[in-house]
Amino acid sequence: MPSRQRTLRHRGDAGAATDGSERLTSLVGGGKTDAGIAIAFDRVSKHYSLSLQKQATDFKSMLLHLPRFISNARRPFVALDDVTLQVRRGESLGIIGPNGSGKSTTLRVMARITPPTSGTLMVHGRVSALLELGSGFHPQITGRENAILNAVLLGLTLSEARAVLPEIIAFSELGEFIDQPMRTYSSGMFFRLGFSVAVHVQPEILLLDEVLAVGDAEFQKKCMDHIHGLRRKGATLVLVTHDMLNLPKFCDRGILIERGKITDEGSPQQVVHNYLSRVERLLSLHEEEREQLRLAQAAP
Repeated sequence: MPSRQRTLRHRGDAGAATDGSERLTSLVGGGKTDAGIAIAFDRVSKHYSLSLQKQATDFKSMLLHLPRFISNARRPFVALDDVTLQVRRGESLGIIGPNGSGKSTTLRVMARITPPTSGTLMVHGRVSALLELGSGFHPQITGRENAILNAVLLGLTLSEARAVLPEIIAFSELGEFIDQPMRTYSSGMFFRLGFSVAVHVQPEILLLDEVLAVGDAEFQKKCMDHIHGLRRKGATLVLVTHDMLNLPKFCDRGILIERGKITDEGSPQQVVHNYLSRVERLLSLHEEEREQLRLAQAAP
């Protein structure tokens, strides 16, 4: 399957993001890009608009918060803030950071699930993403039917999906459960099928979000071996994880994302060391010092 280059460009501002009026232009092929780059962010930002309304549980609570309900007040939330990043073809990039820092949003933008509010995104190659358990699966149809459907959604033709289906089923080790509705699956079974599909659709770029933490140890090792095999074949890997031990195992480079910005970048070992050292220093602070540090970081 030949490589495909897709460049996504979006121009906007925070106002456009808060009212939901986003515009996105998608260009496939053409353009001047470095053939050695698989993914490029150029000043990419992603903003969300959060409602300030409290959910009314009864008529009394609605009356107590009536001004807020009438005003429909909202506030912007910056998930990614002017991020510039390049991932070279065949590279393995690990992303770490605290919860809510923008790691998963970064992968969702890379996977073209959500468009950036501003900035330019370039993705060169077929993307296969496993971002959360159960995403893309229909609970009422069988695992076999879901495998074919997801393989097609990830870029294979129907005939290609049917041809690779035996390999997907064999790798997942689901046996007779492959013909059962997925509403009967456990979280481990979801992971087995989702991972099997993701790695058997000839991915040029593989995006993984904390999924290796699910499943039994034997199958996890099988998945890790398969990822190493894809890397040897030249696939690009972007991995989001809280497992600091996995970062040096899989990745050539690491980045730390905090409050929507890249705050550290370098070898996986160095990035993990710097991050854990900061966490240890933060935990050693008294509560008042932590609050002062939090306010200082939040200040513009």
